[in-house]
Amino acid sequence: MRQDHLDGLVTFITVAEEKGFSAAAIRLGITPSAVSQSIRNLEKRLGLVLFNRTTRSVALTEIGERYLQCVHPALEQLTKASQELGREAEFPSGLLRLNVSSAAYLIVLRPVLQRFFSCYPDISLELRVENQLADIVSQGFDAGIRFGSSVDRDMVALKVGPALQAQVIASPDYLLERGLPDHPRSLLEHDCINFRHATGQIERWAFAKGDEKLELQVRGRLTLNSSEVLVRSALDGLGIAYMINGYIEPFLAEGRLIRVLEDWSPTIPRFMLYYPSRRRVPAKLRALIDFLRDERSWSPPREAVLA
Repeated sequence: MRQDHLDGLVTFITVAEEKGFSAAAIRLGITPSAVSQSIRNLEKRLGLVLFNRTTRSVALTEIGERYLQCVHPALEQLTKASQELGREAEFPSGLLRLNVSSAAYLIVLRPVLQRFFSCYPDISLELRVENQLADIVSQGFDAGIRFGSSVDRDMVALKVGPALQAQVIASPDYLLERGLPDHPRSLLEHDCINFRHATGQIERWAFAKGDEKLELQVRGRLTLNSSEVLVRSALDGLGIAYMINGYIEPFLAEGRLIRVLEDWSPTIPRFMLYYPSRRRVPAKLRALIDFLRDERSWSPPREAVLA
């Protein structure tokens, strides 16, 4: 359909309702001559005479009545759609689809989801939690949450969640049996729980203390690809784990996990919420962005219950 097919419809309906060009002009806030010109253009484009005009009155022709019956409901639907979209800007609603890594879910989203749903009762959330990178545009996601190094440069990206630090953790039982490492290289004599990234690479453990930095490829009999299972395995005493903060705090507070080599813990880049560059961000996504950017909205979960 050509765009000019819609030209003059509002004027046509207004003239039909007001039964006159002058009254329609007052209602529309334009001049009577502009109303008359708009109707002439519409009739010329349609090849129809829509109004019978006299010096005293304006009335719809038979074909004009039929045309009004056809276009009036459609214009009402367009008006209703515009009003509903305008309402969405004030009261965000609809389904928000996110693609996130398991660590991003545990650290960024899980602590705040209950409060987010309370603040925005008309927004529904669909999450695909996977460590494999996805094309969020082709797969229909509104946004994703990953480490900043994983985000393509053509995306709009912003920092979310807490400042991050890599931490070495183990259960009290494991440390009682195997001893406390006093230097990162001491980890080579321990059972360490390895993490395999979606790329297939085993994570190397990075350490920093002052100007000294080093990376280790630790050894262990257990390799995982889930952050949550990694923490569970450390809780079970299966070895020493390397995990970022934001999820493990409750376990540390309860004494179920113990940090080791604290003075060797490096800071790492924060999580980024990213989405395609667009002129206008949907209200439902803008609501999540504003919520996550509010530092007061983030805090570690009070209870860390693992499924």
